[in-house]
Amino acid sequence: MKIVELDTFYKHFPARDTSEASKHLGHFNIFKIEDILTPRGSKLSYSRRVFYKISLVVGHSKIHYADQCIEVEGSVLVFTNPMVPYFWERINEEQSGFLCVFTEEFFNRFENVKDFPVFQDAANAIVPVSETEAPYFVALFEKMISELNGDYTYKYDLLRNQLTELIHSAQKLKPAVGEPHAASNAAYRITYLFKELLERQFPIDFNSQVLQLRSATDFADQLNVHVNHLNKCVREITGRTTSQLISERILQEARILLKSTDWNIAEIAWSLAFRESNHFSAFFKTHTGLSPAKFRAAQND
Repeated sequence: MKIVELDTFYKHFPARDTSEASKHLGHFNIFKIEDILTPRGSKLSYSRRVFYKISLVVGHSKIHYADQCIEVEGSVLVFTNPMVPYFWERINEEQSGFLCVFTEEFFNRFENVKDFPVFQDAANAIVPVSETEAPYFVALFEKMISELNGDYTYKYDLLRNQLTELIHSAQKLKPAVGEPHAASNAAYRITYLFKELLERQFPIDFNSQVLQLRSATDFADQLNVHVNHLNKCVREITGRTTSQLISERILQEARILLKSTDWNIAEIAWSLAFRESNHFSAFFKTHTGLSPAKFRAAQND
């Protein structure tokens, strides 16, 4: 599993100084898109990301986000979270705008970033901006750049407020409606996206890390499809149910954690999104015939 950390992201922009942006709680930085353009036609597919992004893109492009493809020829705001797969396809060379990246730790000092609709699902994540609305958002990004480059002692607190203003202003606008991919390929694509979302949650590296997507409904909500449609697609392509695939992957991770860590059973249960450790023990024994404790003891013998 390839994990794209911030330092990996910054390898694309070796001239950027990130020391100032990283020494405070969390991380925040902002770029002009014309300074970081990749060759037209290139596609980025991250297996797992650890940061959030807000982009104001001006130009002709296609945004592939979850199971939607949205073509834009003017200005558009795009909100991406670490869970939903996406890529940005340039149609013409003339592209401009802004891109800011930040971590959950940076924003959550005041509010929970996951509570905002633009970061919850694909239906709210892409927001067209009209010609009359665009100058306001351009000015807001410019203010953030100016503040980031300034020496005000409390500038990161001010940047959080400006970031919140940007999110709320975008949510007041109407999100874009995309076109689903071709029906002949829809089942395969949705299944692929489901599997990618599932894998992005692993490995569990710290006992404070908790699975965010635990049920078929959680995945359907994130992909902006009905849970019955997700279940139908997954069964059609894999011959298995969505719940079976989720359970099998959680069981695989449970075995790894029991064998390779010294975390107690309650910590492992919590990381795998079981509210009670006895629920985890029952789940594990149903699938393996052993309790977690006996499985761990057998590995150590």
